[in-house]
Amino acid sequence: MTVRPEKPIHVRDHACGRNVRLAITTLVLVSALLFAALPLISAQEFIPLYPEGKMPNSKGMNLKEEIRDERIYQVGTPGIHAYFPSAKDNKGVAVLIIPGGGYVRIAYQNARTAVAQWLNSLGISAFALDYRLPTSPDLQQKELAPLQDAERAMRIIRANAKKWNIDPDKIGVMGTSAGGHPASFIGTTSEDLVRIGDEVDNFSFAPNFMILASPVITMGEFAHAGSRKYLLGENPSREMIDRYSTERHVTPKTPPAFIFLATDDQSVNPKNSLMFYAALLDNKVSATIHIFPVGGHSIPVKNGPGSSAEWTKLCELWMNEMKIFPQTKK
Repeated sequence: MTVRPEKPIHVRDHACGRNVRLAITTLVLVSALLFAALPLISAQEFIPLYPEGKMPNSKGMNLKEEIRDERIYQVGTPGIHAYFPSAKDNKGVAVLIIPGGGYVRIAYQNARTAVAQWLNSLGISAFALDYRLPTSPDLQQKELAPLQDAERAMRIIRANAKKWNIDPDKIGVMGTSAGGHPASFIGTTSEDLVRIGDEVDNFSFAPNFMILASPVITMGEFAHAGSRKYLLGENPSREMIDRYSTERHVTPKTPPAFIFLATDDQSVNPKNSLMFYAALLDNKVSATIHIFPVGGHSIPVKNGPGSSAEWTKLCELWMNEMKIFPQTKK
């Protein structure tokens, strides 16, 4: 990098000249370091979930993507943004990232950068999901759309596992906030919501592990009011509440889960995570939960307050303990 001043600098003595050269050199080095610290990661590929004309639960409207303040309020084309680690670092593991946003928006920025970059640093292929929101005017049955898109996304990843050098038995899901709801739904249901008659239908949508960050789980007493309202409407029936409360559908076949949250979360009641953890324990499913004293809602990947800053290291250790990563022979 070369820094050129707008006007020539005339140096009258050697000491002054050295000082100017030192200042310029320092400026160059600082600029280079700042540039290196910026996120350089970007998606290598965007994969639509459905072939044209094959999107289920659609009225056939041609919607445009609507983005404001780094949040998506309307998804034109549901799909996954693929972030791949280098070939030499690839551990054959993949994670579907489902961002939150209260089912009224998708807070995608963190998922497409910090979370994907962290996963790539571990040798994990990351896929960030743009899912249809239940507020979309195109939907025939609004509560199904985000769940259908989550199931289809998992199937696409598994269908392409060989091409992307991924072990089809090591594909997990990570859901944050309201994104924890579709993540835990596909981890607890056997209900197939999306079949469009292609070869992708033949692959399983079930994740092999779950990572849940400040997740929305229940639609009952401790529900996140906004998520329930936008997904199920103002006055959902008891049947609807039970069907979409994922803590009620945990079975011994549910995959292991790593759950983390903060006690001072003012957005999603921490009892969501506790209820899901209790259901996992009752069904003898391997589960880990970390409740940090401070951290607020959706603890960030970097620079979280206090001990919450350690969640990424704890999660990495957990994945190793669960033998998600290839095991080194002793």
